[in-house]
Amino acid sequence: MNRPRPTMRDSWFAPLSVDLFLKVLNVTLLHPFVAWIIPLCFRAEHQAWDTRPMVVSITWATFVTVLWMANVMSHKIAYGMHREVDLSEEVIVITGGTSGLGLLIAEVYGMRGATVAVLDTHPLESTEARGITYYQCDVSDKAQIARVAADIERDLGTPTILINNAAVVTGKKLLDMDTDEIEKSLKTNLLSHFYTVKTFLPGMINSETGGTIVTMSSVIGHLGAAQLSDYAAAKAGVTALHKSLAAELQEYPEIKTILVTPGQLSTPLFNGVHTPNSFLAPVVEPIEVAKEIIKAIDLGLSDHIGMPLYARWVDWYNVLPVGLQKIARKLSGVDRSMKTFVGRKAAATSEKNGSLI
Repeated sequence: MNRPRPTMRDSWFAPLSVDLFLKVLNVTLLHPFVAWIIPLCFRAEHQAWDTRPMVVSITWATFVTVLWMANVMSHKIAYGMHREVDLSEEVIVITGGTSGLGLLIAEVYGMRGATVAVLDTHPLESTEARGITYYQCDVSDKAQIARVAADIERDLGTPTILINNAAVVTGKKLLDMDTDEIEKSLKTNLLSHFYTVKTFLPGMINSETGGTIVTMSSVIGHLGAAQLSDYAAAKAGVTALHKSLAAELQEYPEIKTILVTPGQLSTPLFNGVHTPNSFLAPVVEPIEVAKEIIKAIDLGLSDHIGMPLYARWVDWYNVLPVGLQKIARKLSGVDRSMKTFVGRKAAATSEKNGSLI
């Protein structure tokens, strides 16, 4: 199935990014197993324990191992133990699941034999998607959510995994939007999370196996950006909702929460947007985000997934002096990136007419 994607710069170094280098380091020099291989190799060459290569390599391996163990302990302290996940017993609800990241996750779980319910206003393009049941639903309407929830309970069972993925992007300056567009954006991007959690969380709490709630937010919720005032406000609210909800659910250790704050995804939602720097702020492929979400769900973990690298460190932006913040915004081009935005509808029209974006 062809899906429109943002235009990428056509150069031999386009795939190179700081995230790629970090990924290589994480499976080599920054991995405890590989780090300990180095002194073992020196020892195999009959290096004495007090030689400089041995001392340096052992020190490095010890340092990497301590950091790795500290990270594991930090995660356990923050999120607790995992819950047992049996896909044959799970009922997964995905909002906005007929395109982009939502559809990708739905297809993966459908092929793996899980029971998947997709909620969207647009029908599935492929009716042969195995294991996926489509329900037409506008998640900005709480009455429709209540109706569909009853249908899912009757047809599939009690939902145990909720992935709040539905989103819309207006892509206009605040003064160019009318109030209906603002309300639609806030209802879909923010209030729908309240509606779905209120609807499906009680069933998870009453379930013997617990449940998992996945919240799709964005780095824009931390930074804000020109032509994204409505979207940024909603995503900031979504992040705050997730953190507050996670605090309230501490008395229910079997309920896991996953917050996802990606940068720009190569999905139709932000079609036409150019990343200002493909090395420091690369466009993220949905498959990469989907892999991390699915991994966390399968392991029964709570987690915070931020991709690419800058998305995991974006909170430090607010620590900078305001002057440096302004310089950073100007250099990053975050407030210029939406100038080429065409959106999902324009992309679909161009694709239908045979033109490329």
